[in-house]
Amino acid sequence: MTPIPDTTGHLPVPSIDDLSVLEVLALTLAHETGQLVHEGRPADLANTTGTKTSDTDPVTVMDTRAEEHLRRRLRAARPDDGLQGEEGSSIPSRSGLTWVVDPIDGTTNYLYDLPLYAVSVAVVVGDPTTPGAWRPVAGAVRAPALDITWSARAGGGAWRRGPARPWDVAGPGGEPPAVPARVGRQSHLGPALVGTGFGYQPERRAQQAEVLTRVLPAVRDLRRMGSAAIDLCLVGDGRLDGFFEVGLNPWDLAAGWLVVTEAGGSVSGVGGGAPGVDLVVAANPALHPRLLALLESPA
Repeated sequence: MTPIPDTTGHLPVPSIDDLSVLEVLALTLAHETGQLVHEGRPADLANTTGTKTSDTDPVTVMDTRAEEHLRRRLRAARPDDGLQGEEGSSIPSRSGLTWVVDPIDGTTNYLYDLPLYAVSVAVVVGDPTTPGAWRPVAGAVRAPALDITWSARAGGGAWRRGPARPWDVAGPGGEPPAVPARVGRQSHLGPALVGTGFGYQPERRAQQAEVLTRVLPAVRDLRRMGSAAIDLCLVGDGRLDGFFEVGLNPWDLAAGWLVVTEAGGSVSGVGGGAPGVDLVVAANPALHPRLLALLESPA
Protein backbone atom coordinates (compact mmCIF):
# COMPACT_ATOMS: atom_id res chain seq x y z
CA MET A 1 0.00 0.00 0.00
CA THR A 2 1.70 3.18 -1.23
CA PRO A 3 1.11 6.26 0.91
CA ILE A 4 -0.30 9.35 -0.80
CA PRO A 5 2.34 12.12 -0.85
CA ASP A 6 1.81 14.72 1.86
CA THR A 7 1.71 18.10 0.13
CA THR A 8 2.27 19.94 3.42
CA GLY A 9 5.67 18.28 3.75
CA HIS A 10 5.36 17.46 7.43
CA LEU A 11 2.14 15.55 8.15
CA PRO A 12 1.94 11.86 7.16
CA VAL A 13 -1.13 10.71 5.25
CA PRO A 14 -2.62 7.19 5.52
CA SER A 15 -2.39 4.81 2.59
CA ILE A 16 -4.90 4.86 -0.27
CA ASP A 17 -6.60 1.73 1.08
CA ASP A 18 -6.84 3.14 4.60
CA LEU A 19 -8.24 6.43 3.31
CA SER A 20 -11.01 4.59 1.48
CA VAL A 21 -11.97 2.82 4.70
CA LEU A 22 -11.94 6.10 6.62
CA GLU A 23 -14.13 7.85 4.04
CA VAL A 24 -16.68 5.02 4.13
CA LEU A 25 -16.77 5.19 7.93
CA ALA A 26 -17.22 8.98 7.84
CA LEU A 27 -20.09 8.56 5.37
CA THR A 28 -21.71 5.86 7.49
CA LEU A 29 -21.49 7.87 10.69
CA ALA A 30 -22.70 11.07 9.01
CA HIS A 31 -25.75 9.23 7.64
CA GLU A 32 -26.51 7.50 10.94
CA THR A 33 -26.24 10.70 12.93
CA GLY A 34 -28.13 12.69 10.32
CA GLN A 35 -31.03 10.27 10.59
CA LEU A 36 -30.90 10.50 14.38
CA VAL A 37 -31.06 14.29 14.51
CA HIS A 38 -33.56 14.65 11.66
CA GLU A 39 -36.06 12.00 12.73
CA GLY A 40 -35.59 12.67 16.44
CA ARG A 41 -36.12 16.43 16.32
CA PRO A 42 -38.66 17.40 19.00
CA ALA A 43 -41.74 19.20 17.77
CA ASP A 44 -41.08 22.00 20.28
CA LEU A 45 -37.47 22.84 21.09
CA ALA A 46 -38.31 25.86 23.23
CA ASN A 47 -37.80 23.93 26.47
CA THR A 48 -34.88 21.78 25.34
CA THR A 49 -32.21 24.39 24.67
CA GLY A 50 -29.37 25.90 26.62
CA THR A 51 -26.68 28.26 25.39
CA LYS A 52 -23.02 27.89 24.48
CA THR A 53 -21.08 31.10 23.80
CA SER A 54 -23.86 33.63 24.25
CA ASP A 55 -27.61 33.93 24.84
CA THR A 56 -28.18 33.69 21.08
CA ASP A 57 -26.05 30.55 20.58
CA PRO A 58 -28.28 27.54 21.35
CA VAL A 59 -27.31 24.01 22.22
CA THR A 60 -30.01 21.39 22.02
CA VAL A 61 -30.43 18.10 23.80
CA MET A 62 -30.05 16.49 20.39
CA ASP A 63 -26.59 18.05 19.97
CA THR A 64 -25.31 16.13 22.96
CA ARG A 65 -27.21 12.94 22.08
CA ALA A 66 -25.81 12.97 18.56
CA GLU A 67 -22.24 13.56 19.72
CA GLU A 68 -22.55 10.74 22.21
CA HIS A 69 -23.68 8.47 19.36
CA LEU A 70 -20.63 9.47 17.34
CA ARG A 71 -18.31 8.99 20.32
CA ARG A 72 -19.72 5.54 21.06
CA ARG A 73 -19.49 4.36 17.44
CA LEU A 74 -15.97 5.69 16.95
CA ARG A 75 -14.67 4.14 20.17
CA ALA A 76 -15.98 0.79 18.96
CA ALA A 77 -14.70 1.09 15.39
CA ARG A 78 -11.43 3.03 15.93
CA PRO A 79 -10.37 2.70 19.59
CA ASP A 80 -6.87 4.09 19.00
CA ASP A 81 -8.02 7.25 17.21
CA GLY A 82 -8.59 10.53 19.01
CA LEU A 83 -11.81 12.52 19.09
CA GLN A 84 -12.62 16.23 19.25
CA GLY A 85 -16.29 17.22 19.29
CA GLU A 86 -18.12 20.50 19.42
CA GLU A 87 -20.08 19.46 22.51
CA GLY A 88 -16.97 18.69 24.54
CA SER A 89 -15.76 15.23 23.55
CA SER A 90 -11.97 15.12 23.84
CA ILE A 91 -10.01 11.88 23.56
CA PRO A 92 -6.26 11.90 22.82
CA SER A 93 -5.04 9.96 19.81
CA ARG A 94 -2.75 6.94 19.98
CA SER A 95 -2.82 6.32 16.21
CA GLY A 96 -1.97 9.78 14.87
CA LEU A 97 -5.53 10.18 13.61
CA THR A 98 -8.23 12.26 15.30
CA TRP A 99 -11.92 12.43 14.44
CA VAL A 100 -13.27 15.98 14.45
CA VAL A 101 -17.07 16.02 14.61
CA ASP A 102 -19.91 18.51 14.73
CA PRO A 103 -23.16 16.67 15.53
CA ILE A 104 -25.33 19.56 14.33
CA ASP A 105 -23.68 22.35 12.38
CA GLY A 106 -26.33 25.03 12.10
CA THR A 107 -27.98 24.49 15.47
CA THR A 108 -30.05 27.68 15.20
CA ASN A 109 -31.47 26.48 11.88
CA TYR A 110 -32.25 23.16 13.55
CA LEU A 111 -33.91 24.98 16.42
CA TYR A 112 -36.19 26.87 14.01
CA ASP A 113 -36.83 23.82 11.81
CA LEU A 114 -34.97 25.33 8.86
CA PRO A 115 -33.44 22.62 6.62
CA LEU A 116 -29.91 24.07 6.41
CA TYR A 117 -28.19 22.07 9.13
CA ALA A 118 -25.69 19.25 8.83
CA VAL A 119 -23.64 16.59 10.54
CA SER A 120 -19.91 17.00 9.88
CA VAL A 121 -17.56 14.06 10.42
CA ALA A 122 -13.86 14.24 9.51
CA VAL A 123 -10.66 12.46 10.40
CA VAL A 124 -7.47 14.52 10.53
CA VAL A 125 -3.74 14.03 10.93
CA GLY A 126 -1.85 16.22 13.35
CA ASP A 127 -3.17 18.09 16.37
CA PRO A 128 -6.53 19.77 15.70
CA THR A 129 -6.19 21.82 18.88
CA THR A 130 -3.16 23.66 17.42
CA PRO A 131 -3.79 26.05 14.52
CA GLY A 132 -1.81 25.09 11.44
CA ALA A 133 -0.71 21.74 12.91
CA TRP A 134 -3.35 19.53 11.33
CA ARG A 135 -5.14 18.71 8.08
CA PRO A 136 -8.21 16.63 7.17
CA VAL A 137 -7.69 13.42 5.20
CA ALA A 138 -11.24 12.00 4.97
CA GLY A 139 -14.68 13.28 5.83
CA ALA A 140 -18.35 13.65 5.08
CA VAL A 141 -21.04 16.28 5.55
CA ARG A 142 -24.65 15.12 5.67
CA ALA A 143 -27.55 17.58 5.34
CA PRO A 144 -30.40 15.23 6.31
CA ALA A 145 -33.31 17.61 5.72
CA LEU A 146 -31.99 18.23 2.20
CA ASP A 147 -31.07 14.56 1.65
CA ILE A 148 -27.63 15.59 0.38
CA THR A 149 -24.23 14.24 1.41
CA TRP A 150 -20.78 15.42 0.42
CA SER A 151 -17.64 13.40 1.04
CA ALA A 152 -13.94 13.40 0.19
CA ARG A 153 -10.66 11.70 0.94
CA ALA A 154 -7.14 12.95 0.33
CA GLY A 155 -6.21 12.29 -3.27
CA GLY A 156 -9.58 10.69 -4.02
CA GLY A 157 -11.65 13.66 -5.15
CA ALA A 158 -14.87 15.09 -3.71
CA TRP A 159 -18.34 13.67 -4.23
CA ARG A 160 -21.98 14.65 -3.80
CA ARG A 161 -24.84 12.26 -3.21
CA GLY A 162 -28.22 13.89 -3.45
CA PRO A 163 -31.88 13.21 -4.18
CA ALA A 164 -32.03 10.94 -7.21
CA ARG A 165 -33.21 12.44 -10.48
CA PRO A 166 -35.36 10.38 -12.88
CA TRP A 167 -32.40 9.62 -15.13
CA ASP A 168 -29.97 8.68 -12.36
CA VAL A 169 -28.91 5.08 -11.86
CA ALA A 170 -29.19 4.12 -8.21
CA GLY A 171 -26.27 2.68 -6.31
CA PRO A 172 -26.15 -0.97 -5.16
CA GLY A 173 -28.09 -0.17 -2.00
CA GLY A 174 -30.68 1.94 -3.77
CA GLU A 175 -29.00 5.19 -2.73
CA PRO A 176 -28.48 8.07 -5.20
CA PRO A 177 -25.26 7.77 -7.20
CA ALA A 178 -22.15 9.72 -6.26
CA VAL A 179 -21.50 12.66 -8.57
CA PRO A 180 -18.05 14.32 -8.71
CA ALA A 181 -18.00 17.72 -7.04
CA ARG A 182 -16.05 20.51 -8.74
CA VAL A 183 -15.57 24.15 -7.78
CA GLY A 184 -16.95 26.84 -10.05
CA ARG A 185 -14.92 28.74 -12.61
CA GLN A 186 -15.77 32.34 -11.70
CA SER A 187 -12.47 34.21 -11.50
CA HIS A 188 -13.66 37.78 -10.82
CA LEU A 189 -15.27 39.25 -7.73
CA GLY A 190 -17.95 41.29 -9.49
CA PRO A 191 -20.05 38.33 -10.72
CA ALA A 192 -19.23 36.10 -7.70
CA LEU A 193 -21.86 34.74 -5.32
CA VAL A 194 -20.20 34.52 -1.91
CA GLY A 195 -21.31 32.86 1.30
CA THR A 196 -20.48 33.97 4.82
CA GLY A 197 -21.49 33.46 8.42
CA PHE A 198 -21.71 35.49 11.62
CA GLY A 199 -20.55 34.76 15.12
CA TYR A 200 -22.75 34.99 18.18
CA GLN A 201 -20.73 37.43 20.27
CA PRO A 202 -21.92 41.06 19.81
CA GLU A 203 -18.36 42.37 19.42
CA ARG A 204 -17.58 39.90 16.66
CA ARG A 205 -20.86 40.68 14.90
CA ALA A 206 -19.95 44.37 14.85
CA GLN A 207 -16.57 43.57 13.26
CA GLN A 208 -18.20 41.29 10.70
CA ALA A 209 -20.71 43.98 9.81
CA GLU A 210 -17.83 46.34 9.03
CA VAL A 211 -16.28 43.77 6.69
CA LEU A 212 -19.58 43.41 4.86
CA THR A 213 -19.52 47.11 3.94
CA ARG A 214 -16.40 46.35 1.86
CA VAL A 215 -17.41 42.98 0.47
CA LEU A 216 -21.05 43.52 -0.48
CA PRO A 217 -20.41 46.31 -3.05
CA ALA A 218 -17.62 44.25 -4.64
CA VAL A 219 -19.50 40.99 -5.37
CA ARG A 220 -22.71 39.86 -7.06
CA ASP A 221 -24.35 39.06 -3.73
CA LEU A 222 -23.87 37.44 -0.34
CA ARG A 223 -25.58 34.39 1.14
CA ARG A 224 -25.78 33.55 4.84
CA MET A 225 -26.93 29.92 5.17
CA GLY A 226 -26.21 29.36 8.85
CA SER A 227 -24.01 26.27 8.45
CA ALA A 228 -20.34 26.67 7.61
CA ALA A 229 -20.05 22.97 6.74
CA ILE A 230 -22.78 23.31 4.11
CA ASP A 231 -21.32 26.60 2.85
CA LEU A 232 -17.93 25.02 2.25
CA CYS A 233 -19.46 22.05 0.48
CA LEU A 234 -21.47 24.40 -1.73
CA VAL A 235 -18.19 26.02 -2.77
CA GLY A 236 -16.80 22.58 -3.53
CA ASP A 237 -19.95 21.76 -5.47
CA GLY A 238 -19.85 24.97 -7.52
CA ARG A 239 -23.09 26.33 -6.01
CA LEU A 240 -21.22 29.18 -4.31
CA ASP A 241 -18.23 30.91 -5.87
CA GLY A 242 -16.59 31.68 -2.54
CA PHE A 243 -17.01 31.67 1.22
CA PHE A 244 -15.43 33.44 4.17
CA GLU A 245 -15.98 33.47 7.90
CA VAL A 246 -14.21 34.33 11.14
CA GLY A 247 -14.56 32.25 14.30
CA LEU A 248 -14.73 28.74 12.86
CA ASN A 249 -13.43 25.83 14.90
CA PRO A 250 -11.90 22.61 13.51
CA TRP A 251 -15.21 20.73 13.75
CA ASP A 252 -16.93 23.47 11.74
CA LEU A 253 -14.52 23.36 8.83
CA ALA A 254 -12.59 20.06 8.69
CA ALA A 255 -14.83 18.01 6.39
CA GLY A 256 -15.88 20.98 4.25
CA TRP A 257 -12.25 22.11 3.88
CA LEU A 258 -11.37 18.73 2.39
CA VAL A 259 -14.40 18.76 0.07
CA VAL A 260 -13.29 22.14 -1.33
CA THR A 261 -9.67 21.19 -1.89
CA GLU A 262 -10.48 17.79 -3.36
CA ALA A 263 -12.97 19.53 -5.67
CA GLY A 264 -10.12 21.65 -7.02
CA GLY A 265 -10.48 24.69 -4.76
CA SER A 266 -8.32 26.59 -2.30
CA VAL A 267 -8.89 27.10 1.41
CA SER A 268 -6.74 29.36 3.58
CA GLY A 269 -6.63 31.63 6.56
CA VAL A 270 -4.97 34.96 7.24
CA GLY A 271 -2.23 35.79 4.74
CA GLY A 272 -2.82 32.57 2.88
CA GLY A 273 -1.85 30.45 5.87
CA ALA A 274 -3.79 27.62 7.41
CA PRO A 275 -7.52 28.21 7.91
CA GLY A 276 -8.68 28.60 11.47
CA VAL A 277 -10.54 30.68 13.99
CA ASP A 278 -9.03 33.95 12.71
CA LEU A 279 -10.25 33.46 9.14
CA VAL A 280 -11.42 30.86 6.64
CA VAL A 281 -11.55 31.75 2.93
CA ALA A 282 -12.59 29.23 0.28
CA ALA A 283 -12.93 29.60 -3.49
CA ASN A 284 -11.51 28.29 -6.74
CA PRO A 285 -7.77 29.00 -7.22
CA ALA A 286 -8.38 32.02 -9.49
CA LEU A 287 -10.93 33.74 -7.25
CA HIS A 288 -9.38 32.85 -3.90
CA PRO A 289 -6.51 35.39 -3.87
CA ARG A 290 -8.87 38.17 -4.96
CA LEU A 291 -11.38 37.39 -2.24
CA LEU A 292 -8.62 37.11 0.36
CA ALA A 293 -7.12 40.44 -0.71
CA LEU A 294 -10.52 42.12 -0.45
CA LEU A 295 -11.06 40.74 3.04
CA GLU A 296 -7.59 41.80 4.18
CA SER A 297 -7.73 45.27 2.62
CA PRO A 298 -7.57 48.19 5.07
CA ALA A 299 -10.89 49.28 6.51
